[in-house]
Amino acid sequence: MSVSRVKDLRLPLMNLIRLKGTPILEQLHLEERLLRTSSDNWCIVNDGTNVPTIVMGMSGKPSQLLEVRPVMEDRIPVIKRFTGGGTVIVDKSTLFVSLICNKDDVPNVQPYPRSVMAWSGSLYGEVFKGINGFQLRENDYVFGDRKFGGNAQSIIKNRWIHHTSFLWDYDVRNMAYLKLPSRVPQYRLERDHTEFVCRMKNYIERLDFVEKTVKAVGNQFTLKQVNLEDIDSYAKGGYLKTTRLLTMEELEEAMAGTIQNA
Repeated sequence: MSVSRVKDLRLPLMNLIRLKGTPILEQLHLEERLLRTSSDNWCIVNDGTNVPTIVMGMSGKPSQLLEVRPVMEDRIPVIKRFTGGGTVIVDKSTLFVSLICNKDDVPNVQPYPRSVMAWSGSLYGEVFKGINGFQLRENDYVFGDRKFGGNAQSIIKNRWIHHTSFLWDYDVRNMAYLKLPSRVPQYRLERDHTEFVCRMKNYIERLDFVEKTVKAVGNQFTLKQVNLEDIDSYAKGGYLKTTRLLTMEELEEAMAGTIQNA
């Protein structure tokens, strides 16, 4: 038996799902289902989402985080996801990587946000090796002092998910839908969105990023590709779906609250 094969046998198994243009709501439903009803490790890579969509953390309030009137006028979908973290607008130029792990399969990682973040920073350090300025800064991936990757997590009894949206590119006009949040990383220094973020495409090719990410994950897990149509055989049982699309009524209520507080 080859040395590489012996190495593979010592590594925990991780199922890999590769998607392209899958709607972010569908992706989040898949992730929540796998976190709660599967006992396997998963890596999900989605190359873009089909339409511009705002995604908020589970405790996010539209009136505080969104310019609600233009969001409604332009009919931008707003999702409240099952994890914490901040608010992002995603589209076809956003790359998504989600890692769902059993805590026993990554024994050097404690099931706490800071430990999971540190582990992820090390993993993406392999992906961006040789690219000047990459670092994990507070809870963001940055080049220098400009953010290109935002993270969110959910930690349950024996499992956790760490998922990231990477700004390979972005439309400046979409940033106008987002307010400056009241709580921001210290290094942001009150910069507006366009001065705070950067485009990953200026540092790495899109396909190169995807392949290097899969390789970095494969250095810690034995990867097994799984097709989306086979998910039912891995995720069995019911669960309470908490990721959802906000209704027009909820957005109207948020806008009313914004006007009253003005």
